[in-house]
Amino acid sequence: MDELLSLAGRTVLVTGAGQGVGRQVALYCAGHGAAVAVNDFHTDRAEGVVAEVRSAGGTASAYTCDVTDFEAVEAMVASVGEVDVLVNNAGNAGPVLDPMRPAPPFWETQPKEWEPWLGTNFYGVLNCSRAALPGMVERRRGRVITVISDAGRVGEPNLAVYSGAKAGAAGFTRALAKAAGRFGVTVNCVALGSVRTPGVSSALEDAELVKGMLRSYVIRRLGEPSDAAALILFLASDAAGWITGQTYPVNGGYSFAV
Repeated sequence: MDELLSLAGRTVLVTGAGQGVGRQVALYCAGHGAAVAVNDFHTDRAEGVVAEVRSAGGTASAYTCDVTDFEAVEAMVASVGEVDVLVNNAGNAGPVLDPMRPAPPFWETQPKEWEPWLGTNFYGVLNCSRAALPGMVERRRGRVITVISDAGRVGEPNLAVYSGAKAGAAGFTRALAKAAGRFGVTVNCVALGSVRTPGVSSALEDAELVKGMLRSYVIRRLGEPSDAAALILFLASDAAGWITGQTYPVNGGYSFAV
């Protein structure tokens, strides 16, 4: 099994890898032999993860880039070189878990408020996939793995734009899987429930909020970055070579909690 999960000789580009799930994916992939391109909007975060990887004996480089800027993404991919595995992890959750800033209903929002959710969560996926895919198609081998939220599968009240952006990424994944499959490229999604990451840490300090959230999960705990990273590692490996066009929930039973 270790051989099947080996990423030796592969280059893995992980976006939004400066903390949380992306950081754990970078560490897992490097631990299984990959050279990891650690992307983040914040240079210090990317460099911090690179230092972690290197201190553990792995290979990694940092790339600061806003995934909503296609030209910057193209330049990043050109600098990385051959990208064997793309993990579209960068996302913008906005006030999703902030009890002090409840999101208004869609009909009370303005177009300028939609852009952060649409930009990173949807256009960022398109930009990075567009930049990395030509090389994969030419080499007739590759993996594209996109991290979305379960909001994209089940919808969330007052989070219509966020849910729509994530659902759009899932639909894009299915279409891209059909188009790229004959070139040896697999394309899949991982849909997450609430995961303990620095991005939502302040909201999770509210004990009553967390208590209410836990009632939505069959497994009465929130997710950890390692829960998601383990599946992403599998999908990046040769063990998942006949899996494509799928969206895998990693959510503690959120969508059918009792």
